[in-house]
This record gives sequence, structure tokens and C-alpha cells, in this order.
Amino acid sequence: METTLKATDFIRTASKTAHHFGFRALDDLKDDARCKNCEKSGNPKILVAQKRLDALHGALAGGISAYFEHNLHGLGEPALFYTIDDSKKDAVQVSLQVLGTEKSIAESLLIRTIRSLFHDLNITEHSLRINSVGDRESVNRYSRELGNYFRKRIEHLPPTARELMKEHVLMTLGHLIERGHELGSKSPSALEYLNESSRKHFREIIEYLDQSETPYEIDPRLLGHHQCYSHTIFSFDTWEDESRATPHLVRARGGRYDEFVYQMTKQTIPAVGAVITLEGQAVPLRLPKHPTTEPSVCMVQLGFGPRVRSLSILEDLRHAEIPVHQSIASDSLSGQLETARQKKIPYTVILGQKELVDNTVIVRNMFNSSQENVAITGLVSYLKRATKV
Repeated sequence: METTLKATDFIRTASKTAHHFGFRALDDLKDDARCKNCEKSGNPKILVAQKRLDALHGALAGGISAYFEHNLHGLGEPALFYTIDDSKKDAVQVSLQVLGTEKSIAESLLIRTIRSLFHDLNITEHSLRINSVGDRESVNRYSRELGNYFRKRIEHLPPTARELMKEHVLMTLGHLIERGHELGSKSPSALEYLNESSRKHFREIIEYLDQSETPYEIDPRLLGHHQCYSHTIFSFDTWEDESRATPHLVRARGGRYDEFVYQMTKQTIPAVGAVITLEGQAVPLRLPKHPTTEPSVCMVQLGFGPRVRSLSILEDLRHAEIPVHQSIASDSLSGQLETARQKKIPYTVILGQKELVDNTVIVRNMFNSSQENVAITGLVSYLKRATKV
């Protein structure tokens, strides 16, 4: 079955979905007064060859260029934005970026947004593959073990794989995996060499996937360039119909690229992103306008469990077409409430540990400070009535 999805519809839908989950068009974000008035922190010169380390034509790693060029550090909070990339003549690429938080909720938010976009695009057949290579310490541990593994079997390595070992052992592994070589499939897994912090980071993402009933496969052979990726790497496979015989023209891939940021800037700036690609079409000369709906609800969460649960609440609000603002990486109740006041958002939905256990939320009217406990199952109905008043 051939897809009828057009580039303009793809971009319009992707922008709308991204906007609901807190991503803003880069053109809007860069005009924020906090960015315009702050001091520049450098502007790294990233070469085309370096950008392509992300295997996505620079669309993913290009996020750090935008971060520095437009002083997004001036926001004083994680920067969530999306861009339309036209580096490929025969594909449209929408990138989603989260810079400024090392929390695992950033990856979880990206995965949730992509799944919602697939729903909006009527792509019902998709699955997620995910892996972790851990932080720099974990990668170094894994590389040493992988080097020992290959050296003991050097006589069985193809000539090209031997040459790649001179550059980096992970390049050798990637080469073998791409060619379906037995040494690649039987090599040690990076997951076995994660340190405790990396293991915790990955475990939290898996916990989110389980709680949200997201179909996934842990794929130890899913790798990225060692100079780009750290921690999580993920990829969505999509098909045209339930027979899964024909791949869909829309696909998605992403991961955490803290290592690329450090290699390019010598600064530690947490960065994670994803690229959703529509193959076979070009970016239209005239881009559709991005959403500008003002939020009527602010989602406030406190702690890991509430943070994870809030993603499903955001999805419920999206289906009900209730515009919402969220600061998914924030741990400050006062800070999140102050944001709601500054933005003049009428209602806040507060989810803490007690509410999580009780399966309720606190809905606060920001104009008169009244509040009420509401069951999560009845939240959408409650907000629909409240926002109509």
C-alpha cells in the first residue's frame, strides 16, 4: 500500500504534535527576550563531516549549533524545540531537541511525542528498538572488552574490520553488524558494561516504556558513532499495514548526544534529540504555519513517578484538544507555579507522590487560588467544564 502522505501535511501534523508536548519552533524560541539579552557563550564551528557523525545528515547534531547560535542557554531552563531540515533533497526531516537536562524523562518525552505523531499520521504499525552505550566511563570499559574480544579472533576479522580497529573498536563492531558477520552478532553487549549511573538512567526509560505499554525491543546491536552518542539510542521501525511486509515512508531515530556536544565545545551540555523522516519528498518552498494556541492548563509534576505518569496525562489532554504547558524536567513546585502565573495560564494540574498513589491530581485555579482533588480518570471532563466557564 502506497502512502498518500504529503510533505506539507507531514510538517503541519508534526509541528502540532510537537507543540502540544512542549516543543517550540526554533524561530519562536530564539526571539525570546531571555535569549536576546543574554551574553553569548561561544558559537562552535561544526563542520559538515562532523555533523554527519549522527548518521542523520546532521539533523540531530545540528541542535547544538542552534543552541549556541541563538543563545538558548539564556532561557534558564531546558530548551525544547523543533526544526525542519532540508539537507536531503529527497526527504523531509523534522528534528525534536531537548537540551539542558540529563534526566531520563527527556528520552521518554521524545518517545511519547513520536508515538503520538505516528497516531496522528495514522501509522498504526510500528515498533521501537532501544539500546544504551552508557556514559564515557561505560563506553571506555566496553571498548576495552570489545578490543580484547576482537584481538583474540583477529584471524577471523575481515581486512576492512581490522583497519577500522586502528580508528576505534566500535567502528569495527558497527562494520561487522552492518554486514551480518558472525563476530558482530556474538560480540559482548554494551549493556553488560554500564556503570551504576548509566544503568539507572536506562532502567528509568525502560520503566516508562513498561508503564506506558509501549512495545519495544532492547537491541544490543543498535549503535551510533562513538564520537556522537552516549547513553540512549533508539529507532522506530514502521510499516504500511499489519502484514508488515512494506516499510512505511515515515521513520524515526534518536538518542542522547552529550558526547558530540563535549567533543565540539568542551562543555558539558546534556542533549538528546530525535529525527522523524518522510522519505521520497522534498521540503516545500512554503512551510505551513506552526501552532500558536495559548495553553489553558499547566502540568506540574514532582518526582520521577509523577513525571512519568504526567506523560500519559499529556496524551489524554492532547486527545481532548486541551492545550497545555509543561516543564517536564523541573523539580521545583514554586518554579512551575510561577511559570503558570507569568504565562497567565488559568489552571494548573499538580501531580505529586501522594496523588500518584491515590491516582488523583490537584487542579488549582490560578486566578482565585482555589483547588480541588480530581481523579485522573475524570480529569479531562473536569477541565473541559472548567475551561468553558
